[in-house]
Amino acid sequence: MSQSVIEKKQQIVEDLTKKFEAAASVVVVDYRGLTVDEVTDLRKQLRDAGVEMRVLKNTMLRRAAVAAGLEGMDDIFKGPTAVAFSNEDVVAPAKIMADFAKDAEALEIKGGVIEGKVASADEINAVAKLPSREGLLSMLLSVLQAPVRNTALAVKAVADQKDGEAA
Repeated sequence: MSQSVIEKKQQIVEDLTKKFEAAASVVVVDYRGLTVDEVTDLRKQLRDAGVEMRVLKNTMLRRAAVAAGLEGMDDIFKGPTAVAFSNEDVVAPAKIMADFAKDAEALEIKGGVIEGKVASADEINAVAKLPSREGLLSMLLSVLQAPVRNTALAVKAVADQKDGEAA
C-alpha cells in the first residue's frame, strides 16, 4: 500500500473519531438486503432530520470508536455496516431507523452510542419510542401553560359572577 492510501485512511479515522465525539447519538445498522430505492429513501429521511448516514469499513469504525473512548463496540461493527450520526437530536436517528425497519425487515439495528455511552440494540429501540425533541418541548409548554390558563379561567369566572350580581 502506498503512503498516500494509509494517510487517507488515517484521515478518515480521525474524521470519524471527531464525529463519534461530537454526536448526540449514533445508530449502527446492518443494511444487507435493502434495495437501492430503500437505501435512497432512508438516506433522504435521515438527511431531512439533519442526520448523516455513512457506509464504512468496520476496521475504520472500530479504530475511530476506540480513539473516541467508546469501548465494547467490536461486536456491533460486524457485517455490512451503516452508521447514522446526529449532532443535535438524540432521538431522531433511532426513531427513523426503527420506523424504517418496521417496513423494511432487512434493516437491523445493531447498536450505537447515546450521549457518549455505548448502547445495545434494545436501548436504541427504547430511545426510538421516546417523543421527538419538538414533542417533548410541546409537552413541557403545555404543562407550563396550565397554571396560567387555570388562573385566567378562575379570574374570568369571578368577573362573570360579579357582573351577574351587579345586573
